[in-house]
Parts: sequence; C-alpha cells; structure tokens
Amino acid sequence: QVQLVESGGGWVQPGGSLRLSCVGSGFAFNEYAMGWYRQAPGKQRELVAMIMPIGITNVDDTLKGRFTISRDNAKSTLYLQMNNLKPEDTAVYYCYVSGPGYWGQGTQVTVSS
Repeated sequence: QVQLVESGGGWVQPGGSLRLSCVGSGFAFNEYAMGWYRQAPGKQRELVAMIMPIGITNVDDTLKGRFTISRDNAKSTLYLQMNNLKPEDTAVYYCYVSGPGYWGQGTQVTVSS
C-alpha cells in the first residue's frame, strides 16, 4: 500500500532551520511530481513548493530564498530545507504526490521564542 512518512518537524526559534523529509513507498516515486503543502490553524492548506521528477522546482514566491525543495529518487525521499524560519511559518506540513493525489500524515512545525 501507499505510504508517505514525514519527519523532521518540531519546535524552533525564529531564525532557525529545519529539514523535513518524506519517504514514499508503494508507488513509483521517481515518476511523479511531488510537493510540500502547509496548513496553519484557521487557514486553508497552501502550496509551499513542488518538484518535478527530473528535479525542476517551483517554490512559492514569498518563500524563495528561505525554503528549498529537493528529492532523492534513489532513496524515494522528498526534502524541504527551511531556513530563517519565522513565526508565520508555523503550520502542519504535508507531503503530496501529484497525479494520484497521495498525502502524507503531516508533521508539525512550530516557530516561536
């Protein structure tokens, strides 16, 4: 069965960094575009970044320069490097597989002092 297991979330102070990981199984990881979404309390889920199977990326304009998406197809793993985190980055972050529309369970990121 399809599994998307996220990890790497947690609490960090403003200005800190986190790297999220999403390990996929049960599907052809290297064939699909994948992305990260986030949902803050009381807000709609929003796209953070997408990456094509061959590595072309698209990061939300407001996050460029701080967030980087990458993938390792050999490890079936998707990454999101988040630097200079701000309190407004606090949200549950979800891994997503475009096409079949698979979602991970989410990992909480909290940025506060």
